[in-house]
Amino acid sequence: MMIPLIGTTGRRLLAAQLVGVPQQMLDASVDVHFAEYTDKITDAGGVPVQLTRSADPLAVIEHLHGLLLAGGGDIDPRRYGATPGVGHGVFEPERDRFESALLAAAIERGIPVLGICRGAQVINVHFGGTLIPHLPDDVGEAHSSTGYPRNERTHEVVFEAETQLGEMYGERCRVNSFHHQAVGDVGDDLVVAAVAGDGVIEAIEHRHHAVLGVQWHPEMLADLEPCFDWLIRKAKERL
Repeated sequence: MMIPLIGTTGRRLLAAQLVGVPQQMLDASVDVHFAEYTDKITDAGGVPVQLTRSADPLAVIEHLHGLLLAGGGDIDPRRYGATPGVGHGVFEPERDRFESALLAAAIERGIPVLGICRGAQVINVHFGGTLIPHLPDDVGEAHSSTGYPRNERTHEVVFEAETQLGEMYGERCRVNSFHHQAVGDVGDDLVVAAVAGDGVIEAIEHRHHAVLGVQWHPEMLADLEPCFDWLIRKAKERL
């Protein structure tokens, strides 16, 4: 029986940012992928493929049945018509370009896409949406708080009826949360699928394509979240 291949994106760091690297390797580039994404893909019945931005996005997508856009740093605000300001982190324009190209190719080929945290924001920006540049630590749900364990379900989200995510999760559930940016203006043909109690958008999905984005980190939670089952189920349709 064939098993779907699911590509996952990651970060590119200097070896100097890691611990225990030999002196002569400190200026080398390192691709970093958090194993929890690939663990959950495996648990759901897929085969994870860790993608490097050295590859051609179009060529990569030709070999995949699904795509997971992982979490990470801030998207360059110039991609959605804004400029850097207070609260922004260090940008990775190369990663922005790579992931946007992967997303475009995945949509063109008709393979499902799941965006997590930054990945959901990549989806929104790709379709012409904007981002809220910074969510204060002491306002609303304090989404950017890092004081809790990363697998702690710190706040509730409410799902919109008649959305795919609403069908998967039900009316509401509790999620983990530590993002300092969020979806602002929603992109073309995207719909809001879930919101937090303070009104921050926590999930989006596309009206016509198999594209979902969640702002929390389901890969870090103990139970296998429905969004991973959705990704593998949709990917199997591409076998």
